[in-house]
Amino acid sequence: MTSIVPQTTSAENGKPAIEISDLTVAYQHKPVLWEINLSVPKGVLGGIVGPNGAGKSTLIKAMLDLVPKLSGSVRIEGQELSDFRHRIAYVPQRESVDWDFPATVLDVVMMGLYREIGWFRRTRRIHRERAMRALEQVGIEDLAKRQISQLSGGQQQRTFLARALVQSSDVMLLDEPFAAVDAATEQSIIEVLREQREQGKTLLVVHHDLHTVPQYFDFVLLLNVHSVAWGPLQEVFTEENLKRTYGGRLTILEEVTEAMRRSVPRKT
Repeated sequence: MTSIVPQTTSAENGKPAIEISDLTVAYQHKPVLWEINLSVPKGVLGGIVGPNGAGKSTLIKAMLDLVPKLSGSVRIEGQELSDFRHRIAYVPQRESVDWDFPATVLDVVMMGLYREIGWFRRTRRIHRERAMRALEQVGIEDLAKRQISQLSGGQQQRTFLARALVQSSDVMLLDEPFAAVDAATEQSIIEVLREQREQGKTLLVVHHDLHTVPQYFDFVLLLNVHSVAWGPLQEVFTEENLKRTYGGRLTILEEVTEAMRRSVPRKT
């Protein structure tokens, strides 16, 4: 079996990129995440997969302190989140954003530089150039002056990805970046994410399409309130683990398993 796991590991790079210990989150006394323990090596492109209500988005938000934790901790490269927050880029769900806010595409991307620019200060040419390069990376530089309310769903998603890219962060957290986009946009986004991985960045992506998991990710977290399994794709993304995650009620499990069998090169 040919492994697609990156050559770099957490042992080779020192501390893990992300380390989560005993993380528990509850809404109105009902656990949404329960005692999550996760060690993410540097330089991986990891998918977070699970059924609706499994806590996937909540996990990303808890990692960023956007929702309160009942217990547990999150460390980034061995540091407290408060010390490392500026090195984390976040792409939220598109539905959570007010797209009627009066701003251009370029304005939104430059928001990723606010720590350098400062609020209410004039942007400089170097900032605009960096924002334009990020827009070029996602293929929408021609939309820089357009109001964000005029964008299609795919263009909106690319805009927020560009905002994350301009931060030059070591860790990227993306919440359903492929939701409601066309096939061309999805392929464009995954190529950008692969490029970031090749540059040594660590990426965690909330994802819902089981069919594309083997194509997109080298590490996978199977989540359903608790962590069912986490690790390299070929070890974790198995029919048995998927049934444990989804309760064995999905008819597509057999299709996914067969697709994985076809994707693994045979020994000669």
